[in-house]
Amino acid sequence: MTGSALQWVGEFLDLANPVEDAAALAASVCDSAGVHFVPAMSGLGAPYWDSAARGTIAGLSRTSTRAHLARAAVEAIAFQVRDVFDAMERESGTALPALRADGGATRNDALMQFQADVLGRAVLRATTEDLSALGAAKLAGVVLGWWESLEALPCTTTSFEPRICADEREAKYGAWQHAVAQARLKAEAAA
Repeated sequence: MTGSALQWVGEFLDLANPVEDAAALAASVCDSAGVHFVPAMSGLGAPYWDSAARGTIAGLSRTSTRAHLARAAVEAIAFQVRDVFDAMERESGTALPALRADGGATRNDALMQFQADVLGRAVLRATTEDLSALGAAKLAGVVLGWWESLEALPCTTTSFEPRICADEREAKYGAWQHAVAQARLKAEAAA
């Protein structure tokens, strides 16, 4: 559900163009105001692998708005990427210097900036949205001898650098982990 979190929220809010309108709502606020959305509608994937977890909206208050929920959906994407990023670093024993990103969600500058903020690393967005097809074409060009190597090909990116301090980053991520724990507890209680 990570990739479709914004779609789900847009449909939940009955927006005419679910993804685009939810992204616009999310961009209208500077943060989620403590609202967390764990899009575990069909369980949680990596690194939790908990098929019993259930979707959760946590941290609502009297001042929460639909924009905060939309922003929480955007932030959920970045938090779930951090979950996997951290697991990759732990398992490999290697500190990764940056995250390279492509795909439709990368068009959202607020998401890319928040991703850099919660990782504490640069996020390098490819100027080509779908690198899978481009990568296949480049590999074919190398095989056909059109280029010497993949390294010889230009790679243009837009860089998003972290803007928040480590304490703020860890507080935000700790709140996300608490929301994930709630999504997993609800599953245990239902069993």
